Amino acid sequence: MLWPLSGLGIDALPIWIVIIVVVIEIGIRVAVIGIIPDKRRPNTAMAWLLAIFFMPLIALPLFLLIGRNKLSARRQQRQGAINKALLEATSHMDLSDQLRDYDEQLGATAALNRNLGAFPIQEGNHITLISGYQEFFIRLAAEIDSAQEYVHVMFYIVGEDPEYAGPVLDAMERAAARGVTVRFLFDHLGTMRVRGYGRLRRRLKEASQTWPQFQWRRMLPIRPLRRRFSRLDLRNHRKIVVVDSRLAFTGSANLIEPHYQRPAAQRMGRRWVEINAKVTGPVVTGLDIVFASDWYAETGENLGEKLLVDLKADEESGGGSLVQIVPSGPGFPEENNLRLFNDLIYQATHRLIICTPYLVPDDSLLYAVTNAAHRDVDVVVLVTRKADQFTVQHAQQSYYQALLEAGVRIFRYPEPYVLHSKFMIVDYDVAVLGSSNMDMRSFSLNLEVTMMLVDDAKVAELNEIFEQYRSISHELELEEWASRPWRTRYLDNVFRLTSALQ
Repeated sequence: MLWPLSGLGIDALPIWIVIIVVVIEIGIRVAVIGIIPDKRRPNTAMAWLLAIFFMPLIALPLFLLIGRNKLSARRQQRQGAINKALLEATSHMDLSDQLRDYDEQLGATAALNRNLGAFPIQEGNHITLISGYQEFFIRLAAEIDSAQEYVHVMFYIVGEDPEYAGPVLDAMERAAARGVTVRFLFDHLGTMRVRGYGRLRRRLKEASQTWPQFQWRRMLPIRPLRRRFSRLDLRNHRKIVVVDSRLAFTGSANLIEPHYQRPAAQRMGRRWVEINAKVTGPVVTGLDIVFASDWYAETGENLGEKLLVDLKADEESGGGSLVQIVPSGPGFPEENNLRLFNDLIYQATHRLIICTPYLVPDDSLLYAVTNAAHRDVDVVVLVTRKADQFTVQHAQQSYYQALLEAGVRIFRYPEPYVLHSKFMIVDYDVAVLGSSNMDMRSFSLNLEVTMMLVDDAKVAELNEIFEQYRSISHELELEEWASRPWRTRYLDNVFRLTSALQ
């Protein structure tokens, strides 16, 4: 029981040391039983407790380092202030009433999103889906070259290469050279792990020194010596580009070439497959405000009047798609994206399509998906056959049998590709698209941004992209999965437990 000293010959120690160790051990165990369950899911709390009881010298320091899934008080206060101001500015705008005439349940979903994330649902939006990897970067660079006032760019991962990310960075530098303000955010840890990070930093420093209007910051920086340490696994996973608040891009792609600058991926031909959207209309205002909130969190600068936002014009816009922006992450206490996904899944009556690279559901999402299948909804899940992360791959696989037994059809996108697209289609007129995966990391630990869109034409277009994915994917059968090797089954179960350590 004396786990700090087990195996170290404690019989030779003075009795008073043994007594102190026993008291400390019992005290720690009693303390963690009362502390860890606070505001955590029961399975998450149990996973932490088991880890601390069985591997205390590893698990206890790890819990102290990453056991709290909330941003700093300063960041939460800033996010709360932005949400309050946004709700006040748009308090008279409520298209969810119009949606209730169209679909009462969907109107309630829009109200849920509004109460949790502050953004109203608005019509007058026009969406262009972009499934080509390089096409996305070409369009980004072209629109940045058209900027007249400002460009806002935010990505989780940024690379520096001559064919994909390089031309976009070139366009940002050209914009700054002609007097356009460029504000650039990227996640510190997400980008720091990429080969060539030092080269990227030198380029950005040189650009900001050459053109003062070229400004860049690292999101959630890991700088303990400057008292700016962030929990390592709380990351900003959003992808947003806004040009003059008249058009924007969002979706799943990072600003990096399709092999993620990994030599091993290049050798095996592994490429990431993405889905993104170019948008105009009121939705651009929402994305611009999400960017501004992250800029404020990192710099303390309130962009406020500097944004080219016209709420009156947004309110008067009509036609096009109904779209609502749903930000989520540790700055929001209610797991906005998870609640949105569950709410829509329970509304499905005909079909439900989920496309995600990482499917590691909590109990609520697992029940929602399997319930849909049990009530004869055609439920199809599309995932990558082999994910780029070993632990996530096995954690994800641990749920396949329960899904298959419920009647969910699972298709796996072929190796060596990584299907990184993230969207969900509910029936024939509602979809969500954005940066969020269907896993507990995206629900609790990552800052994400999601679009809910209501438009049967756009949903049909997104469905065509899904069918392209499915046409080259392999459907997993229950009998096939049940006969997988015991080693695979064991690893699946082990990493299912670790997925709850949040």
